[in-house]
Amino acid sequence: MALPTSGRRWIGLLSTLKYVAFPLLPLAGYFVVHGAGLVMFAIVCLALHSALRMWETSVRRQFIRESTFPRFLGAKLLAQYPQLVPRDVELVLHGLRQFFMAHLRSNRQFVAMPSKVVDAAWHEFILHTRAYEAWCNTAFGKLMHHTPAEVLGRDPKRNDGLRRTWYWACKEESIDPRKPSRLPLLFALDKKFAVEGGFSYIPDCSDINRQSGSDAYCGTSFGGGDGSGAAGDGDSFGGSDSSGAGGGGDGGGDGGGCGGGD
Repeated sequence: MALPTSGRRWIGLLSTLKYVAFPLLPLAGYFVVHGAGLVMFAIVCLALHSALRMWETSVRRQFIRESTFPRFLGAKLLAQYPQLVPRDVELVLHGLRQFFMAHLRSNRQFVAMPSKVVDAAWHEFILHTRAYEAWCNTAFGKLMHHTPAEVLGRDPKRNDGLRRTWYWACKEESIDPRKPSRLPLLFALDKKFAVEGGFSYIPDCSDINRQSGSDAYCGTSFGGGDGSGAAGDGDSFGGSDSSGAGGGGDGGGDGGGCGGGD
């Protein structure tokens, strides 16, 4: 279901009102209110700004979850991956929403793409430049630039981005990101659909590692601390978990093998 046009307008209105609440109202109050009254007025305005910001973010989340993607994305995916059927395309696009949600919930910090098939959908969306830019402006307030799909490696920035994606994708499905019992959908899709050159994950590699000595990356690898400030709770991942998780458990147990190219 698409978010009504009025919802898009609400985002624009709330974005404007929060800056009116702070700092414009306190600046205007400077010429009217004096002494302790000015301080209290500024505090009230700051609280109003915070409430409007939370409201705006809530509407942006609803937009990401419910807005309609261009129809051509499904056709492009079916042409590129013949093993998919229309129902599979819906799962891939749900994974793309999960990725976009991770970007928003991490306070629009860098997040890295862990899936080849979802990356293909994202890339096709970006090629429709005007529609993508308009969608990003509504969802995030600015354009979200594309980065290729990847797994954990030597680049600390990319690793931080993957950990943010893992954390918030887990939160969307009420999965403990440090002790996952299953994969979030976004990390399960490549294996589920046997994507050539795709990335494969399992929630916890400890048993495999003990048996084979494998040092490949798995779900539990994303929760480890490396001094980069990207692992731990929501704040250290670059965001705050201020609302309940949404979404279902589509990820299931479909991921197999540790994180890496098949």
